[in-house]
Amino acid sequence: MYSTFRRWTVTLSTPLLLIAVGGVAHAGPAAKSSDGSAVIAWNDIAATAALGACLAPTNNPLHESRMYAMTHIAVNDALNAIDRRSRPYAFRGQARGASPEAAVAAAARNVLVPLLRELPAPFADCVSSAKVVDGVEARYAAAINSIPGGSAKTRGIAAGRAAAAAILTARTGDGSDTQLFDTAYPQGSRPGEYRFTPGNDFAFAPGWGDVTPFVLRTAVQFRPGPPYALTSQRYARDFFEVKRLGGDGVTTPSARTADQTEIARFWVESSPLRWNRIARSVAAGKLDLWESARLFGLLNMALADGYVATFNTKYQAYNFWRPVTAIRNAANDGNPRTVPDPTWTPLMITPPIPDYDSGHSVEGGAAAQVLQRFFGSDRIGFEACSYTLLAGQTCTDASPVLRRYTSFSRASAENGLSRILVGFHFRKAVNAGIAHGVQIGDWTVNHSLQPVR
Repeated sequence: MYSTFRRWTVTLSTPLLLIAVGGVAHAGPAAKSSDGSAVIAWNDIAATAALGACLAPTNNPLHESRMYAMTHIAVNDALNAIDRRSRPYAFRGQARGASPEAAVAAAARNVLVPLLRELPAPFADCVSSAKVVDGVEARYAAAINSIPGGSAKTRGIAAGRAAAAAILTARTGDGSDTQLFDTAYPQGSRPGEYRFTPGNDFAFAPGWGDVTPFVLRTAVQFRPGPPYALTSQRYARDFFEVKRLGGDGVTTPSARTADQTEIARFWVESSPLRWNRIARSVAAGKLDLWESARLFGLLNMALADGYVATFNTKYQAYNFWRPVTAIRNAANDGNPRTVPDPTWTPLMITPPIPDYDSGHSVEGGAAAQVLQRFFGSDRIGFEACSYTLLAGQTCTDASPVLRRYTSFSRASAENGLSRILVGFHFRKAVNAGIAHGVQIGDWTVNHSLQPVR
């Protein structure tokens, strides 16, 4: 995550419309039925735009999560202007008799296009080069042209535009224009303090913890307690675990099994990309438009707030060093149980942000909790592919590797474990992150988009 840019190197790709079926992406037309498929299709269009804009699958989940959240807030609000089934977020107009499908398409398009055009460099270059906005506009035209003309269509488009304008206005000045690649970020020098990790000459988005949350009262609302003391036995235990399992297997031996290596690579991809794809697979064919709008609104506000909260924790509370730094500098940590390895190398390049708490784990905990609460059960099975496995195994390959899960919490737990196996985090950061995310997920469901009797 974040590090594949090496600040400015990007890989461009032409966006395609992908519809998730059983967790696997397949080409398909935008849906227009009165069930939830139109919302699901626009969620997928947003994911395709994120890939085309180089936000996903690894580079910038922060703006990606904000884009999904704002898109689905607008969709939810537009639909609830037509028929109030849950509380709106930013737009409280009325559009009875309007076309729901037109409202969904207009709301999504009128958030996605401005946000894509406002992305900072180098992502703006991807948007332009890959013609990402053109792809969204083409899908919008197809969706609108498939709806019969008349006043219902006209009113639906107007409702969608108004809902989009409301959330764009509400999020103006939210702090998301903070610097992303901070080469002047002050590096620590004492044991335990974060410093730039090998392969990176910057800290990524140290100001994101000051972005205005969507639902949380403040970014510090559920801030976890501190990491283990460097001199403690528990720190030494976590140190030994990631040192033993997280190496690259080339410069550094690793005790990972083949399945654990697959897990490590599988979950590297962007959390918003991953958990929205999971949500599409479990929601398909089960929800109407309003239910789908509420689900994706809750999910993506929780994911967006999860990033704000974890970046606040990482940079403003603890600024804790990464395992690669800790292992290479263990001779100075004051713990006689830890043994340094000056050449220790993780499986993949460590993201340029502090260790504690694990943002991936926060995201997994929040997403799994929202899904569990929304569907009323944790034990819903699904399968998923990945964009970050080795070539020939990814979602875009002919025979992608699929991992299967019997519950949302099991997927969240494996997501957290992956951060140890890939060499990115200590277990304390993972466990604290999952618990942090669960609290954010619960708060989001309890305090936003509440159903109306």
